[in-house]
Amino acid sequence: MKVRNVFLCQSCGYSSPKWMGRCPDCGGWNTLIEEKISDTRISRPAGPSATPVPLDEIDYAESERFLTGIGEFDRVLGGGIVPGSVVLIGGDPGIGKSTLLLQVADRISNTSHNVLYISGEESPAQIKMRAGRLDIASKGIYLLAETSLEEILGHAQKIPHRAMIVDSIQTIFTDQLSSAPGSVSQVRESASQLMNYAKKNAVPVFLVGHVTKDGAIAGPRVLEHIVDTVLYFEGDSGHSYRILRAVKNRFGSTHEIGVFEMREGGLEEIVNPSSLFLSERTPGSTGSVVVSSIEGSRPILTEVQALVSPSPFGIPKRGAIGVDYNRLLLLVSVLEKRVGMHIQGQDIFINVVGGLEIREPAVDLGIIAALSSSFKEVAIDPDTIVFGEVGLSGEVRAVTSAEVRVKEAAKLGFKRCILPERNASQLALDSIEIIGVSTVKNAVEAIFP
Repeated sequence: MKVRNVFLCQSCGYSSPKWMGRCPDCGGWNTLIEEKISDTRISRPAGPSATPVPLDEIDYAESERFLTGIGEFDRVLGGGIVPGSVVLIGGDPGIGKSTLLLQVADRISNTSHNVLYISGEESPAQIKMRAGRLDIASKGIYLLAETSLEEILGHAQKIPHRAMIVDSIQTIFTDQLSSAPGSVSQVRESASQLMNYAKKNAVPVFLVGHVTKDGAIAGPRVLEHIVDTVLYFEGDSGHSYRILRAVKNRFGSTHEIGVFEMREGGLEEIVNPSSLFLSERTPGSTGSVVVSSIEGSRPILTEVQALVSPSPFGIPKRGAIGVDYNRLLLLVSVLEKRVGMHIQGQDIFINVVGGLEIREPAVDLGIIAALSSSFKEVAIDPDTIVFGEVGLSGEVRAVTSAEVRVKEAAKLGFKRCILPERNASQLALDSIEIIGVSTVKNAVEAIFP
């Protein structure tokens, strides 16, 4: 067996015979790590070879999905777990990934099915302690503290199970490679063999992935490409809320979110996130407005706060939490140029309450409203909701799912909605006053009559 040293990129898996400061493939800095690679051929997994099958002869039914009973988790997966799927879950250390999966294992085992829980980081006694805190005492959860992939697959063939959980993929290694556990080649090969096991046995496999300091899943990017679903577990250390976000899903919509609250007894799902995010809102405060965003198929109402104050220094400061920083700069320039509101010399800060991140442009008009309210020192009517996309010429553009957003606002008791004129012309609701605006100037006039 011949062993050679190569440098592999931890982000994309690019291989180089010598070290380079920057990866020429993905452009990452200091991502090339030296690894020992053997020239031994990787043997094909045992089992019958696949044969071509006509598409119309393939049997499939949507009812093949099965539910865990955790509504928010099933929603993010697209309506339940698909047998044979591979789900990768990433998140910061201590955010609650292991807690969530242990609760999922408990719900699955309560349906008279076994779950195989592979732990490469914790002992069975440590997991038992967590299970005691979560009041989980299911006999259908089988714990295996093992990091060898061959041993894991061997035990998996002996114990019938409905699902497999691997915590975490970075600790698993295969004897077919000589590199260390957690290396690019080990993570890629281990994930590939687990995927083959899931597809051939129709067993869903959940993989826990470590994240880098930038928040991305550690290891090669190919890891995210080979799995069926990629979920990120997000949360703010200052809040007890946790958000499970789908960024890839072959069996459902992407950017779907599930909202949880971390309590002493574990994670509890939040059925109505809008009421949660608005629960501590202070009516009558300046710089505050309620906006409506769509996360996957769900409308979520949340509060956007702005603070505009004179800058004591020569260069004004800008800050954005929960929205895109460059988008904030653009909207400040639009207010200055199209409305004549001179705020460029002011310190400006934007915050989305509750730790939620809003990535869609429908929040633009809400940011404009919050900035105007703080600058004018005039509070916005607390029964008013605002949404719409803003262009560089100051026009307010239509957004998707306007009717769903407005109905959610009416359900929560809002009396007035300011939205793009094109969307307003297509709506006819008696439960809420609808005001359509075509430009940012019209919107400011409508918000502050």
